[in-house]
Amino acid sequence: MPLPRKPASTLTLCAGLVAAACACQPLPPRDPQDLAFATPPQWSEQPTAPEQSLMAWLDRFADAQLTALVADGLAGNFDLQVAAARIDAAREQAVVAGAGRWPQAYFNPGYQRSRDLGVESGRFAALFNLSWELDVWGRIKAGQQAAISNAAAVADDYRAARLSLAARIAQAYFALAEARLQAHVAAQSVHDRGVIVDLVRGRFNRGLTRGLDLRLALTDLANAQAQLAQAENDVQLLARLLQTLLGRYPDGRIAQTAANDPAGQTPHSLPEPPPGLAAGLPAELMLRRPDITAAFQRLQAADSGLESAEKALLPRLTLTAAGGSASPALAEIVDPRAAAWNLAAGLAQPLFTGDRLQAEIRLNQARVREAYQQYQGVALNAFREVEQALAAETRLREQEQALREAVEQTEASRKLAVYSYQQGLIEILTLLDSYRSTLNAQSAHLAVRRQLLANRINLYLALGGPV
Repeated sequence: MPLPRKPASTLTLCAGLVAAACACQPLPPRDPQDLAFATPPQWSEQPTAPEQSLMAWLDRFADAQLTALVADGLAGNFDLQVAAARIDAAREQAVVAGAGRWPQAYFNPGYQRSRDLGVESGRFAALFNLSWELDVWGRIKAGQQAAISNAAAVADDYRAARLSLAARIAQAYFALAEARLQAHVAAQSVHDRGVIVDLVRGRFNRGLTRGLDLRLALTDLANAQAQLAQAENDVQLLARLLQTLLGRYPDGRIAQTAANDPAGQTPHSLPEPPPGLAAGLPAELMLRRPDITAAFQRLQAADSGLESAEKALLPRLTLTAAGGSASPALAEIVDPRAAAWNLAAGLAQPLFTGDRLQAEIRLNQARVREAYQQYQGVALNAFREVEQALAAETRLREQEQALREAVEQTEASRKLAVYSYQQGLIEILTLLDSYRSTLNAQSAHLAVRRQLLANRINLYLALGGPV
C-alpha cells in the first residue's frame, strides 16, 4: 500500500526552509591581505644605518628617566584606563550575547487569591520555569561571534592606545627638553644683546655713533626679551601637557627641572636618535599594527552580525518546561501530591514583520560595507605613515647637517661683526643682523634635532612596535 502524500503546502514550506537555510550559510573567512590596493614587496625607503629590532623600542633611547615617565603614564593616564574598562565591558557583552544558547531557568513563587460564587480561595505555588531556544541554524552563535570579534577589536584599541600614549609621552618629553634649550638660547641672546647695547651706548656717549644706532640696539634687545618670554611660556605649556599625559595635576612644576636632567641643570644637547631599525616587510604590518587588526576584527564582527540577521528569517525551535508544586495551604506545598509540571515545544516561523527583518539584513549589509571601507582606509593610512617616517628620516638628517654648518658659520660671522663694528667698518644693522642670524640658526638646529627624535618615535608608532 503506498504511503500517503503530504499536503503540497507542507512540502512547499519545508522546501522554503531548506532554501532559506542554504541561503544563510556562514560567509567565507576574511583574508587580512584582501586590499583594494597592491601591497609592495618592500618599503620605498630603507634604513641605511645598522638595523635593530623593533622590540622594546623605548630602551633604544637609553634614557632611564624617559622610561620611568612612560611607565608612570601607562599606569596613571585616565584615557588609557577608560580604554581598559571598555575591554571588560566588551567581554561581558560577548557573554550576554552568547547566553541565549543555554537554557534559561527561573524560580517563580507566587500566591493567588480569587472569589467564585461568594467563595474565596487562595493558592500557593512554587514553580521552576525553564526555556531553551535550540540554536539550530546558528543565529545566536553568529551574534555571539560578532560580540567576541568586537571585544577583540576593543582589546586591539587598548594596545593601540598604549602605544600612542607611550609615543606622545616620549615626544612631549623631548619637546620639553627642546623648549628648555630654546629658552636657554633665548636667554643667552638677551645677554648678548645687552652687551651690544652697552657697546653702542658707550660709543654714543663718546660721540662715535648716532642716536639712531642706540635706538636700533634697544629695539633689538626688546625683541630678544619678547622671544625669551615666549620660550619660557612654551616650557610651562609643555610641562603641563606632559603632566596631564602622566595623569598628574598640571601645576607646571616639572618645568623647574630639565626634562632629561634630574639634577635640574639645563641640558646642552638633545640625544642622538637611536640607530636604524628593522622595518620589516609591508605585508607584516597588517598583522602587527593594532589599529589595523582592530579594524579587521570589526569587519569580521559586521560579517557575523549580517549572518545573524539573515538567520533570523529561519524558524525558531523553543523548548519550555515548568515544574514545582501548588497547594491552597502553604504548609502542604512540600507535599509530593502537590507536584505539578508541564512540557512544551514550539516552532515559530516569521511570516510578516512589517519588513523589519529584511531591513535589519540591509542594515547589516551596509555595516559590512562600511567596516570594509574603514579597514581599507586604516590600512592605507598605516602604509603612508611608515613610508612618510622612513622618507623623513633621510631628509631631516640632511637638514640637521646643513643647520649645524649654519650655526658654525653664524657664530664665526657674529664674532667678526662685533670686531668690525668696533673698528667702525660696518653699520649697526649688519651687527644686529648677525646676532639675529645666530639666534635663528641655533633655534632651527634645536628644532630639527627634536624633529629627528619625534620622527623616529613616529616610525616606531607606525610600525606598531610594542612598549
